[in-house]
Amino acid sequence: MTTPAFSPRIEANPNARSAADRAGILTDPGFGNYFTDHMFLAEWTPEQDWHDARVVPYGPLSLDPATAVLHYAQEIFEGLKAYTHADGSVWLFRPEANAARMQRSAHRLALPELPVEWFIGSVKALIEADREWVPTGEERSLYLRPFMFASEVFLGVRPSQHVTYSVIASPAGAYFAEGVKPVDIWLSSEYSRAGAGGTGAAKCGGNYAASLLPQQEASAHGCAQVAFLDSVEHRWVEELGGMNLYFVQADGSIVTPELSGSILEGVTRDSILAIAKDLGHEVIERRVSIDDWRDGVADGTITEVFACGTAAVVTPVGKLKWDGGEVVSAEGESGKVTADIRAALVDIQYGRAEDRHGWMTRAL
Repeated sequence: MTTPAFSPRIEANPNARSAADRAGILTDPGFGNYFTDHMFLAEWTPEQDWHDARVVPYGPLSLDPATAVLHYAQEIFEGLKAYTHADGSVWLFRPEANAARMQRSAHRLALPELPVEWFIGSVKALIEADREWVPTGEERSLYLRPFMFASEVFLGVRPSQHVTYSVIASPAGAYFAEGVKPVDIWLSSEYSRAGAGGTGAAKCGGNYAASLLPQQEASAHGCAQVAFLDSVEHRWVEELGGMNLYFVQADGSIVTPELSGSILEGVTRDSILAIAKDLGHEVIERRVSIDDWRDGVADGTITEVFACGTAAVVTPVGKLKWDGGEVVSAEGESGKVTADIRAALVDIQYGRAEDRHGWMTRAL
């Protein structure tokens, strides 16, 4: 069966926020607090493939109590941003990479793969409908959340025969309102984020649900994030609850944990690998033990540690804490390598630097 060409119908929201209300929200939107006037929806069934593409007023979804996703968590999601450039145009950063990862996640969760054309088309259609919601200003953006879930009404353990795909959008202010500051990390010794053969490489809600209890533990110890180790030996560093990790070595090289099947293949992670090379750093993907991290920071072999993700872009790591000890890799401010990489990436996203890798896609 051939997926039909992408051609959404548009239903304008008769109750869209006023220009004054919208301006008030955009003054200080925070992150994930407010949502635009519209959302995108489409459906999938084995008989019709992807169909009924539409931009409609933002509002609640009506779900039967027996809807499959509520019982078996068959769902996936993505996250990407739209950026306003100096000339007023709006651009997306590597949307085809998000589309490809969503297809990989769909395969792992036994969901239908959404064509890249539909993924990028749905995001562009929502941005066009809600153009006035795209913020302007330093490090402001429109965060886009495509997601897909099992929407068939049944209570049997099998892949859903009806799937709903949606995109919602939320204006985002600067993630670090007072500037980029190092964050402290708690080392989880009891919990693992994902296991070999599991869903760690897929972007699905269950992975994040599993991280919430250790995140509470981290908060209780004054830390912003959790560092997870592998589930077999509890020795090898994998990632934070929602961010990939990098270790800057004294010789200028940068090491990041290699993809293991239980580490999410971040779009920002991959972009930083390229940017670091552009800046003259040797980049090494290999296994990193927790002893490598602790001892390297303590003896100066590791000079900087940072994490990355779509929301915060690049975040310096200040301390790694565990039950009985801690090591400090940064105090008060970001290290030079971390700051240089972050600036290079953000400058590309906002159109202030040459897009040497062809990462930016114009939306409007």
